[in-house]
Amino acid sequence: MTSSPPSARPPLPPFPEDFLWGVSTSAHQIEGAADEEGRAPSVWDAFTAEPGRVKDGSTAAVATDHYRRYRQDVALVEDLGVGAYRFSVSWSRVVPAGTGPVNRAGLDFYDRLVDELCAHGVLPAPTLFHWDTPLALEEGGGWLVRDTAYRFAEYADAVAARLADRVGLWLTINEPAEVTLLGYALGEHAPGRRLLFDALPAAHHQLLGHGLAVQALRARGATQIGIANSHSPVRAVSPAAADTAAADFYDMLTNRLFADPVLLGRYPDESLAALLPGPVDADLKVISEPLDRYGVNYYQPMLIGAPGTGTGEFAGIELPAELPFSVREIEGRPRTAFGWPVVPEGLSEQLTLLRQRYGDRLPPVVVTENGCSYDGVDDQERITYLDGHLRALHRAMAAGADVRGYFVWSLLDNFEWAEGYAQRFGLVHVDYDTLARTPKASYHWLREALRGLRD
Repeated sequence: MTSSPPSARPPLPPFPEDFLWGVSTSAHQIEGAADEEGRAPSVWDAFTAEPGRVKDGSTAAVATDHYRRYRQDVALVEDLGVGAYRFSVSWSRVVPAGTGPVNRAGLDFYDRLVDELCAHGVLPAPTLFHWDTPLALEEGGGWLVRDTAYRFAEYADAVAARLADRVGLWLTINEPAEVTLLGYALGEHAPGRRLLFDALPAAHHQLLGHGLAVQALRARGATQIGIANSHSPVRAVSPAAADTAAADFYDMLTNRLFADPVLLGRYPDESLAALLPGPVDADLKVISEPLDRYGVNYYQPMLIGAPGTGTGEFAGIELPAELPFSVREIEGRPRTAFGWPVVPEGLSEQLTLLRQRYGDRLPPVVVTENGCSYDGVDDQERITYLDGHLRALHRAMAAGADVRGYFVWSLLDNFEWAEGYAQRFGLVHVDYDTLARTPKASYHWLREALRGLRD
């Protein structure tokens, strides 16, 4: 993939003055200090301890040592010139057993982090759950059981009681689709269950937990509350009926199953809803608590065909033959180091689709994650990626999409889940031996681009 030097790029088109620029991280991927000051294990600690679960055999016990180096990292955020920092709170650091007593030392860390961000003029934007369920809860059934949703609401209340006076944007749950599909259905992520469609209760209980958490946050005076759902525009490989039916099913399973209940108060398919546990109709009233923001994580579109005729893989994961769709390769596009196709217009397509599908039920949108994995510090490919996606975002906004913010994934190179440390998504390079931080070319490009927008 070729890239123009930064000096040759035209300036970004103008964005609104109050547009929120930010960077994102998550607790398990950066914090380290895995067994310090009262933190208990999460499902990801148990998962990475199992041989063969992580490609390079690594764990996040140290990660980038953000727990000790957070002041240095906040300084990097300030120097970058963005207005917000999206981080996640480790549930097992704050409530080690997932329920019961709050670990004061763990909550103190986030108190210090929020104070540090405020002192540097950066808006704190915490996510309450980014995949790291306390292990004790998982051993009792995790998100497959209804009780976990209520324990999540208790934890949300404890965090809000301490932080709500200074937080400017709340996200309840990050990517419940990935937890359900990769964690419970396919077993490629923690907790490593391979339940296929028997994983659906995990989807419902996460969404119920989201709604209960929204109620808990509001009761503590929190404002600007949303959820961060992953979204990919889904395209059928051909107009053949079998391919379009497969694409529609994939869209329902990965997009609408998690957006419709939140935004419309109903599930997209009655037969699917019938598989869900509990008083679903009553739960949907909680799940659809009105939101102030709707978070969208975008990385790539998906090309889908009828089962049995595709690659049989998704993101390097071998898909079971019994699924009613196949994932196809998007050809003719540059690829990231992760092998993902670079399709900036997919972001415009997705934002337009959300507006068309949900109308006035869709709150103002924040792109809560968008980014790419590339090696090296002189990461011209990442500059090209970000430049293209920001222009695509601007086109969607010019066409009427109400988007209020954009967060790059990620501030730092970090522990990339089942990939270990092989994939580097950061604007800042991390030497995993010394933990030294080195801003990459993309960091400097984005800083100058944002300065240009302000001038």
